[in-house]
Parts: sequence; C-alpha cells; structure tokens
Amino acid sequence: MTTTAGTTSAVPTVPSVTDDTFAAEVLASDLPVLVDFTAAWCPPCRMIAPVLEEIAVEEAHRLRIVQLDVDSNPATQAAYGVMSMPTLLLFRGGEPVKVMVGARPKRRLLQELADVV
Repeated sequence: MTTTAGTTSAVPTVPSVTDDTFAAEVLASDLPVLVDFTAAWCPPCRMIAPVLEEIAVEEAHRLRIVQLDVDSNPATQAAYGVMSMPTLLLFRGGEPVKVMVGARPKRRLLQELADVV
C-alpha cells in the first residue's frame, strides 16, 4: 500500500495477479512486467517485498511489478517452471526475457533489470 500524509491508498503498489488474470495483466501489457512469484510461507519473499514496492513506485513510468501467490495459482507457476521462491520473471511483449531467483538488494536488482527494461 502507498501512504501519503498519513493516509493509506486502496491501490497496492505491487498488485496481485492470478492464473485467471495473468494473460491480461502481464502478457498483454504495453510496459515490461516484473512478476514476483511469491508465497506467504517464504521469508526471502517477505524480505524482497519492500524493495519491489519501492521500485514499483520509482519505475512506474517504464516498468510494472506484480506478484503471484504460487500456492493459490499453481497453473502459472507450472507453466513457467518456477520451482523456488521468490522467483522474479521479467516479461516484455508477452515473453519472458529474464529470470532472477532469490531475494536481492535494491541496487543489485536495478542493475540486473537495466539491460532489459
């Protein structure tokens, strides 16, 4: 959630997608989309969540970030062979162009995305 002057907006900075909404929200996007394959039971997923929220706000003009809960959405997880959480999969033009597995600091993540965003 984003906060402004002590108020919380109803729009999360990193919205969730599902098996049902993945094609429309990710594959059909005009912007590159970084999908965070995550799970509630995953400590590294919780570690990277604030990093992804910051980047989602700062890079909103050129990158969209969404999350997909693998426990609730096994079809998409299986379709892309995601075995470890967190897995960050960058889509551009409906195709996966980069895979990053594991939590990482903001600076490193931005460096890894620089050549494909």
